Amino acid sequence: MGNSDYVYPDRQSPHRVAVPPPQPFFKSFKNSLKETFFPDDPLRQFKNKPPSRKLLLGLQYFLPILEWGPRYSFEFLKSDLIAGITIASLAIPQGISYAKLANLPPILGLYSSFIPPLIYAMMGSSRDLAVGTVAVASLLLGSMLGDEVNAAENPTLYLHLAFTATFFAGLFQASLGLLRLGFIVDFLSHATIVGFMGGAATVVILQQLKGVLGLEHFTHSTDIISVLRSVFSQVHEWRWESAVLGIGFLFFLLITRYFSKRRPKLFWISAMAPLTSVILGSLLVYLTHAEKHGVQVIGNLKKGLNPPSFGDFVFTSSYLSTAVKTGMVTGIIALAEGIAVGRSFAMFKHYNIDGNKEMVAIGTMNIVGSCFSCYLTTGPFSRSAVNFNAGCKTAMSNVVMAIAVMFTLLFLTPLFHYTPIVVLSAIIMAAMLGLIDYEAAIHLWKVDKFDFVVCMGAYLGVVFASVEIGLVIAVAISVLRLLLFIARPRTFVLGNIPNSTIYRNVEQYPTTNSVPGILILEIDAPIYFANASYLRERISRWIDEEEDRLKSAGETSLQYVILYMTAVGNIDTSGISMFEEVKKTTDRRGIKLVLANPGAEVMKKLNKSKFVEMIGQEWIYLTVGEAVEACHYKLHTCKPDSTNEETQPWNNV
Repeated sequence: MGNSDYVYPDRQSPHRVAVPPPQPFFKSFKNSLKETFFPDDPLRQFKNKPPSRKLLLGLQYFLPILEWGPRYSFEFLKSDLIAGITIASLAIPQGISYAKLANLPPILGLYSSFIPPLIYAMMGSSRDLAVGTVAVASLLLGSMLGDEVNAAENPTLYLHLAFTATFFAGLFQASLGLLRLGFIVDFLSHATIVGFMGGAATVVILQQLKGVLGLEHFTHSTDIISVLRSVFSQVHEWRWESAVLGIGFLFFLLITRYFSKRRPKLFWISAMAPLTSVILGSLLVYLTHAEKHGVQVIGNLKKGLNPPSFGDFVFTSSYLSTAVKTGMVTGIIALAEGIAVGRSFAMFKHYNIDGNKEMVAIGTMNIVGSCFSCYLTTGPFSRSAVNFNAGCKTAMSNVVMAIAVMFTLLFLTPLFHYTPIVVLSAIIMAAMLGLIDYEAAIHLWKVDKFDFVVCMGAYLGVVFASVEIGLVIAVAISVLRLLLFIARPRTFVLGNIPNSTIYRNVEQYPTTNSVPGILILEIDAPIYFANASYLRERISRWIDEEEDRLKSAGETSLQYVILYMTAVGNIDTSGISMFEEVKKTTDRRGIKLVLANPGAEVMKKLNKSKFVEMIGQEWIYLTVGEAVEACHYKLHTCKPDSTNEETQPWNNV
C-alpha cells in the first residue's frame, strides 16, 4: 500500500448526514418488539379483512389442514397413500427399537407412532415431515431419567416419569412457539448439531453392542470408557449366535442403503429393509428356536390402542425437577431436529414453514401424546427423507402411517413376539451410522476452524462424558464465540482504490493507496458496553501505529482520523462515552476526529447526547470519499492547527 499514486478528487459540496425525526417512545418500543418477536409479520394476512374472514384465517393459522384440506384431490391421496405405507414400514421397527433405547416397553414406540402423527397432520405446516420417535432424544431421555430412577428396578415409576417429561417437553415447545421465542433454538448452531448428533450416534452404536453380543448385564453409563469396559469385562458371556445375526442384518441394512443412495428411484428398498429384517429375523428365530440358544427376543407386545396415561403424571417434589429438566433438554433437541429437517425439505420443494407454528404443533402433539402413553416425538430425518422420496404431497401421509400403525396395534402385535433384540440393535446401528456426518466436520475444518472446535467439543463431550455434558460444552463454546464477536469486533484500515473514490480494507485490497495525513478506520459491529473499552484502546493503537509508520517513512504527520460507521447498527451510552473519550484523546494529540455515514439509530443517539454538537455537524459526512475530500481541502487551505480548529470550526464545507 502506498500513497504516491493517490489522486485527489475535485472538491464538491458534501451531503449532510440527517438526524432522523424523533419518534414517540411507545411507537419505537412497539417497532422493537415487532422486530424481535414478529419478524415474519404473521398478522399481515389479517389486515383489512372482515371478521368472518379473520376467524377463518386464525383457524387456518393454527390448523393448516383447514387450508389445504378443501383443495385435497384424489391425485394427492394416491401419492400420500404410497408414502404413508412406505414410512409405516420404517416407523414400526424403528419405533420398537427406539423405545428399547429409552429403556421403555417396546409397545410405546408403536403408541408414539399413532397419536402424535394425527395431531401433527392437523397442526403442522410441513408437507414432508414424518413424525415419530428419534434415537438421540430416546437416548437422552433414557440417560437423564436413568440417573434418577433405575428402569429395571422400578419400571412403573420410570414409565410415569417418561410420560411426565414428555408432557413438560411439549409444554415447553408449545410455549416457545406461542411466545414467539423460536430464536432460542438458534443458539444450537449448525456446528453444534453436527458434533452433538455425531457424538450421540456414536454412543447409541456402542450401546447396541449389548444386543449384538447378547449381553444381559450392561452399564447404565453412556460414555465410551464405561461402555467398552462393560463389553470387554464380559467376554465370556458373548453369544456368537447373536453376534452372527447382528452383523448379518447390519450388513444387509447398509447394503440396501448403499443401493438406494446410488439409485434414488430405488429408495423403497432401503425403506423396506428394517421391516424385512424384522420379518426375516422373527421367522428365523421361530423356525430354529434360537431363543433357547442365547438369542434374546422382544416377547409379548400388548394388543390394542393407546391406553390413557394422564393419570400417571408424577408431580411429587422429589421427582418433579428431574421431569422438568429432562423435558426441557430433550424438548430443545427434538425441536432443533424437527425444524431443521422440515426446513431442509421445504427448501427442496420451494415453500416456507413457520418455525413458531412448528413449535406449537410439535409441542401440542407431545402434550396430547403424553396423555395417551406416548413418549417424546419429533420429525426424524431418516423417516422424513423416505416420506419425501416416496412422493408425499401433504401431511396426510402421516395419517396413512398412523392408520397402518393402528392396524398393527389392533391385530399384528402378537407377530412381533419372536423378533430378536439383535435385529432391533442392527436397525438402530444402521440408522445411527447415517448421523455421523464426517463430511460436514471436514467442511467445517476447511471453512471455519472455530466452528470445527465447537463441533468436536460437542462430539468429544458426548462420547467421553455424557450426552448432557456434551450439549452443555457445545452451547458454552458457541455462546463464548458469540460473546467474542460482540466484545472484540473487527476494525480495519481503509485505503483508496486507484483512480476512484472507493475506499476498502487494505488487507483485502493490497493495491489500495493510503491518503497522506489521514487515517481511515472501519468499525465492523454495533458499539455496546461490552466492546466500548476495547474499541477505544484499539483506535488508539491504530493511531499510534500509523504515526510510527509515518514517522519512520518521513511522510506527512497524521492530521485526521475518519471513522467509517456503516456497519455500526446501534450504540449505547457506553459507546457514546467511548466516542467522547476518543475525541478528547485526538484533540490532545492535535488530530481531528471525523465520522462517516453513521446510521439513523446511531445519529439519533449521538444527537440526543450532544456529541454531534461536541464534534461539530461539519465533521460528520455521508461517505468516506466526501470526508477525505473535506480533510484534504482543509489540509491544503489551512495550516494544521488543532487549537484553531476547535475555536473556529470549518463551516464552509
